Amino acid sequence: MSTTRCEVLRWQFELVWSLFELHLERLQPDDFLWEPAELCWTMHETGSGGWVPDWAEVEPEPIPVPTMGWLTWHIGWWWSVALDHARGDVPRGRADIAWPGPGQPTIDWLRGLHDAWHEVLNQLDDTDLDTNSAFPWNAEAELTLAHMIAWVNAELMKNAAEVGQLRLLRAA
Repeated sequence: MSTTRCEVLRWQFELVWSLFELHLERLQPDDFLWEPAELCWTMHETGSGGWVPDWAEVEPEPIPVPTMGWLTWHIGWWWSVALDHARGDVPRGRADIAWPGPGQPTIDWLRGLHDAWHEVLNQLDDTDLDTNSAFPWNAEAELTLAHMIAWVNAELMKNAAEVGQLRLLRAA
C-alpha cells in the first residue's frame, strides 16, 4: 500500500486533533482563566468587550505558566496566521487575531480553525508540499509548505498537551 506525504500529514493532523478534542469537549468556561501559578500569562478583558493576551517580545525568565485561555488564544493566533500563509493571503498580525472569550465561543472558534485547516490540507497534493513557506521561520530558512504543515501538527500537539495537563491539574 502506497501513502503520499499529504496523506501522512493529514492523518497525523487528525490524530493530534482527536487527542485535543478529548480535552476541548470537557472544558468549562471557568477553566479558561484559572491561574495555576502566581506567575502566569492569561487573557484580560478590555473595556470594549474584547480580550488581550499577556505578551512579551522576548520570552521572560522564568517563563510564566499559561492559562488555558492564553493557550487557546495562542493556538488560534498561530493557526490563523498559518492559514493565511497556506491560502496565500496577507498574514494578519498578532493583535488582529481576536480571542472569543472563555467557554464555548473559543471551542467553536478552534473547531472552525480545524475545519478550515482540513479544507486547506484536502486541496493539496505532494507537489504543493514542495513550495516555499517562510512561516513560521524567515524567508532565508528555505523550508517548504510540508515543513509548515508538520510544524502546525507539532505545535498543536504541544499546545493540546499543555491544555490537557492544565485541565487535569485543575480537576485534581
